Amino acid sequence: MNWTEKLMSWYYQNKRNLPWRKTKNPYYIWISEVILQQTKIKQGIPYYKKFISQYPKLKSLAETKEENVLKLWQGLGYYGRARNLHFTSKLILKKYKGIFPSSYDELIKLKGIGDYTASAIGSMAFDLQLAAIDGNIFRFFSRYFGIKKSIDNSKSLKYFKNKSYKLMCKQNPGDYNQALMEFGSEICKPRNPYCQKCIFKKNCYAFNLNKIYDFPVRKKNSRKKINRFLNYLIIIKENDEIILEKRTKNDIWKNLYQFPLFETKKENISIKKVEKIASKYYKLVNTNIRKWNLKPIKSILSHQELLVTFWLINLDKRVLNKSNYNKLKKYPMPIVLDNFINNFFNLKS
Repeated sequence: MNWTEKLMSWYYQNKRNLPWRKTKNPYYIWISEVILQQTKIKQGIPYYKKFISQYPKLKSLAETKEENVLKLWQGLGYYGRARNLHFTSKLILKKYKGIFPSSYDELIKLKGIGDYTASAIGSMAFDLQLAAIDGNIFRFFSRYFGIKKSIDNSKSLKYFKNKSYKLMCKQNPGDYNQALMEFGSEICKPRNPYCQKCIFKKNCYAFNLNKIYDFPVRKKNSRKKINRFLNYLIIIKENDEIILEKRTKNDIWKNLYQFPLFETKKENISIKKVEKIASKYYKLVNTNIRKWNLKPIKSILSHQELLVTFWLINLDKRVLNKSNYNKLKKYPMPIVLDNFINNFFNLKS
């Protein structure tokens, strides 16, 4: 049994029962791959099921509002993925009459689909002999073959793709790509890999030289995480509704809704400053301003640490009604705001 046969045999005996592995439908595979781009499988499965249930066909996704897609995506983060899903579904409906493109060259042109996703869809849905390289495969190959090329270098991708293509099970490229990913995810883990269970340990470069954590090779990350102090104003309008606004700038959480926001360079700010900014939204009389949370709530993004404070402006019990809660919950919001709403109204989603 050669290397590839051993891998495929292991996969068919050990693969997880994942919902997108039961179909060749390119739409379903695309949804799963986009969800899993920045999300662990355990967290992604419920979202995948919700998406397929809500939008069982590409046409249904294309014909809904972007706002609805963002609401369904809420909690997954990296909301650009959801916006790209909606945009691309509309393009496929219009340009390809709803039929998912079946070639790598067509797939790679679609918004939100890069080399990996195009290769994954092409191989899994259309049996194209395309090598899909994700983080699991970078790690597995780097350790086993002792590849010292930095995986952050774009030129390295071609090297890994060529390596994978030579080993590929040409009769079933989709299962081959999934087998590599599964092995990297379940055995050749980033931390505490199951080397003793590894069917390839005898010839694994990193294992035999005790260099497991030297691979994969990466460039040093010089990008520092920045702190942002976000101050949200909870203000009610004359009709007792809480003021909301839509984020439209090219920043985090684009096209999601929020309470009026202003940023500061530090945590502690004066009540007068809060009052001045709040007056731009609503004419304040006998102003009563207080913090809802005494210490900022931390929200960690990939390269940003958000420190969030909620300011209550002239609020009284009339705002704490089920009607306001239900209205707010209809809008797609960052999870830190959705959590605030649940806690503020002392209700659970």
